[in-house]
Amino acid sequence: MKSSVRAACSALAICLVLLVIAVPGAGAAPATPATAASGRPAAATPAGAWTAPLSTRGRFIVDADGTRFRLKAGNWDGAQGSWSGSGDINDAASHHSGQNSHGIPLGLDRVALPALLDDFRALGLNTIRLPFSNEMIHATAAVPDAAVAANPQLRGRTPLQIFDAVVAGLTAGGFAVILNNHTNATRWCCGLDGNERWNSHQTTRQWADDWVSMARRYDDNARVVGADLYNEVRRDVWNDPNWGLGDDHDWQAAAQEAADRIQTEANPRLLLIIEGINWTGLPVDGLPHGRPTLTPARTLSHTLVVSGKLVYSAHFYGYTGPHHSGATGLGETSDPRYQDLPREQLRTVLHDQAFFVSQETGQHFTAPLWISEFGVGAEETGAAARTWFGNLTDYLADTGTDFAYWPLVGWSTDGQGRPGGDSWALLRYDNAGKRSGILDGNDWRAAAWNRLMTAPHSTGPVPVTPAWHMLTLDHRDFVQSLSTRALGDWDGGARKAACPDGERLIGLSHTRGRGLCTDAPTARDLRRPGGVPQVVRDERYVPAEGDWAPGYSKLQCPEGHFLTGYSLRGERVSAALCMPARSSLGTGGETLWFDRGDHRPTGGPGGDFAYGRFKGQCPTDTYAAGIAYTNRPGHQGSPDALLCRPLS
Repeated sequence: MKSSVRAACSALAICLVLLVIAVPGAGAAPATPATAASGRPAAATPAGAWTAPLSTRGRFIVDADGTRFRLKAGNWDGAQGSWSGSGDINDAASHHSGQNSHGIPLGLDRVALPALLDDFRALGLNTIRLPFSNEMIHATAAVPDAAVAANPQLRGRTPLQIFDAVVAGLTAGGFAVILNNHTNATRWCCGLDGNERWNSHQTTRQWADDWVSMARRYDDNARVVGADLYNEVRRDVWNDPNWGLGDDHDWQAAAQEAADRIQTEANPRLLLIIEGINWTGLPVDGLPHGRPTLTPARTLSHTLVVSGKLVYSAHFYGYTGPHHSGATGLGETSDPRYQDLPREQLRTVLHDQAFFVSQETGQHFTAPLWISEFGVGAEETGAAARTWFGNLTDYLADTGTDFAYWPLVGWSTDGQGRPGGDSWALLRYDNAGKRSGILDGNDWRAAAWNRLMTAPHSTGPVPVTPAWHMLTLDHRDFVQSLSTRALGDWDGGARKAACPDGERLIGLSHTRGRGLCTDAPTARDLRRPGGVPQVVRDERYVPAEGDWAPGYSKLQCPEGHFLTGYSLRGERVSAALCMPARSSLGTGGETLWFDRGDHRPTGGPGGDFAYGRFKGQCPTDTYAAGIAYTNRPGHQGSPDALLCRPLS
C-alpha cells in the first residue's frame, strides 16, 4: 500500500530512522450490460461462469469443476482504516489522500453499490480483495449517514454490517471475495503504525479467534473464497518478525496456527493465503535490512491439515526494492529500488523473492502465487516508475500469475474543484459520483493494464497434481492428519508429526525431525476407507528372516500398511505411525541409509525438506515401511535409515 508514515516515537535516534520506513502495503458470472457510473454501458466481465469453492492444484487455483480460476482482482480498501494516526480523526485532511473511509469500503458515499460493481466488471475483474481491521469487527457504533449517502439502505449500520452488505452484493454479482486482515487498528497502513504484526495489539490467539469468527460469518456464502491472513508483516520499533524461530514474532508459525483453526473450527472450503515477510532490519547503509518476502518458504513451507488450499502472496511496488524501504531522505539507503532494475534483472529478483513458489513445480513449497498488491499513480510522470509498471505487468502476463491491483476505488477532485483523493486508484469518483480513471481515457496505465487483462494464459481443466508437503518438529507437534488427531495423544511426552490424510511419509532427516510427505506419482489416496492409524513402538512386525538393518533398532509397519508419521523424544526415535492401505502393497524393498549424507532420488522431487541436514528419501514409486536407528556411542537415536518398498 502506498504509505505516508507518521509515528509517535520517543526521541531515540533509532526511531528517527524507523519513522521513514515507507514499507508499501499498501469468477464473476456473465453479466448483463448495465449503466456504469460514467453513464456509459459497462462491459460484461470476461471471466465466464465459475463454480465455488476454489482449491489449488499445483501452481494453479481451480474452481469446483477443476477449471483454472485466475484471480484477476482489485483491492477495495477502506474498511481497514484511513486515518493517518495524527490530527482530528473527523477531519478528512487527517486521512490518507484526504479520504475519510469511516472504516468501510471507499466510495459508498458517492456511488450506489450496483454501479460500483458494474465498473468493476468493466475493468475485467473476477475477484475483490476486501481489507478489514480487527477493530472494525468489534466496532458497535453506526457509521455517519454521510458515509453511505449514495447507499441510504445502509444507514444506521455498523462498519461490520456494512461490510456484510458489500460482501453480499459482490458475491451476488458473481465476484469471488477474499477477506484480508489488513490491520489491527482501523488506521492507514503500513509503516510504524502499530499494525506491524498480527499480534501488535492482541495475542496470536485473539487474532486467530477473530479469523475463526470471520470465517464462520460467511460460511454459508460459497463465493467468499479466501482468507488472506495478514498484510505486510514487518519490523516494529524494536523487533523483527521471523520465519520459523518459534517465538511470539514467528510469522510462519502464527500463519500455520490460524490456518489450522480456520480449517478445523470454521470453514475448510476457504483458500488460506499467506504473505511473505515485508521488511526486517534498519534501513541504514552498513546494517542488515531487506524485504525477505517468500524466500524463507524455500526451506520452511506450510502444510495444511486440509490440502489443496494454500496460496502464497507477495506485494511489489516500484519505489521500494529488495533492500530499499521506499523512503526518500531520512531512512533512504543506497540500495536500488525495483524501478531501478533493468527488465531481466527485475525478473530474476522477483523470481527469487516470490515467483519461485509457482514456477518451480513439484516441490514442498509449490503453490499458486498471488501478487495481491501492486500499483502506480495515474499522475506519475517519472520514466523509471512508468517503465517498472510495464515490466511488472508484462511479467504477470507472461507467467500467468494471479494478481490484485492496489487500490481499486478512490476519490477525485471534489465538486468544488478542491484537490483530494488517491490518484493511484483505477476508479476515481468525485463527490457527485462522476467517474474518472482508467476506463475513461487519458490514463497512461491503460495500455499496460489492457495487456495484462487480455494476454493469453493457461485456462480450462487442470489435471490433478501430486502433492509434496514437509513436516517439522522444530518447536512443537505437527500432526496434520485429521484421522491421526482422532487418536488423541498417541505418544505422550514425545513430539509427533503426521502427514495430511491421503499422503504417505517418504522422507526423513537424520536430525531436527523434518519429514517429507507425498501422494506422488498418481495423486491417489492410499488409505483404506475407514482405516485407523496404528502406532508402532517396537520390533514386533520385523520378521526374523527380514532384518533390513542388522544391529539397529527398527520400527516397521505391519504388512499392508505404509508409514505416515513418527515421533521423537529429543532427537531419538520414539514411535512410528502406520496407515492401512486400500490395496495390496509391494514387499521386499531396500534399505536407504542417510546417517552420513543426503540420499535422495535424482532431481530431488519434493525439494530440500531439511536444508543443511543429512536426509533420506525413498523413490517416488515406493513407500516407506520402517525407520531404523541406534543408540550406540556416536549416535543419538535419531533416524538413520528407511525401509523403502515398491508401491505395487
